[in-house]
Amino acid sequence: MKKKSKFSKYSLQDKTLLLVGYILLGLFVVAIIVPMVYIVVASFIDPITLQNKGITFDFSKWTLTAYERVLSNKQIWVGFKNAVIYSVVFTVVSVLITMLAAYPMSRTDFRGRGLFNIIFVITMFFGGGLIPTYLLISSLNLLNSMWAIILPGAFSVWNMIIARTYYQGIPGELREAADVDGASELTFFFQILLPVCTPIIATLALWQFVGMWNSYFDAMIYLNDASKQPLQLVLRSILIQNQPESGMISDMQSTAERAQLAELLKYATIIISSLPLLVMYPFFQKYFDNGIMAGSVKG
Repeated sequence: MKKKSKFSKYSLQDKTLLLVGYILLGLFVVAIIVPMVYIVVASFIDPITLQNKGITFDFSKWTLTAYERVLSNKQIWVGFKNAVIYSVVFTVVSVLITMLAAYPMSRTDFRGRGLFNIIFVITMFFGGGLIPTYLLISSLNLLNSMWAIILPGAFSVWNMIIARTYYQGIPGELREAADVDGASELTFFFQILLPVCTPIIATLALWQFVGMWNSYFDAMIYLNDASKQPLQLVLRSILIQNQPESGMISDMQSTAERAQLAELLKYATIIISSLPLLVMYPFFQKYFDNGIMAGSVKG
């Protein structure tokens, strides 16, 4: 006797709901994949062909000119290096501060927890604004330094709430066993608690790294030296201002040729700037799935 499929056991309403869900999910996937494929293919196509005919899979019309010019440009590599440094340092500082702040907020015996919780929540809805923040950064002599773009956003209340919820899901017997063994608060936190929190740490690290990697506004405001600017500012000048870095198209003679290559450089720069995130995500995926679920189900 042929075994019935799981789908056939559903009611008509459930089947309709699942079908609609699959269709919407498929459209969502297509909406993501099509632009990605377009950018990847367009980055290889000859600029004249791209401008006149659009993308084509005729490999005789493909070229590596854009990648050669992008990778040979010194400012691209300087920006790439700065972006990696800023993102890594920001991730380490942010995750450490978040985990330290979330621990006492998860303890029921912490006096003043309610007051601190109110203060934290208020900052989620009300900020000081750009001008007061700029004046504060200036008064601290942090302008044109790495810390000007790292410290202001190092603490996220939302991330703290997620980490606090994750802490609350850890059995209290773990702390009691540490007390019996005579472990101090610092010993318990760094040697016992943090190793248990690997999923949530990986989740927060991924969020913060991606956030800093894609950020450019703070760097645009606080950094004046071109040697300190991250890749995002270089990318912004190419994508929005249509101003490729000097040396990329300096040998092009006509205005039309320069405009064509500038258009092609946009796509190549997008691909190069996205590679670190694409490479990093598969290694964090298993922790990301566990961390986000475990940190969001407990009230």
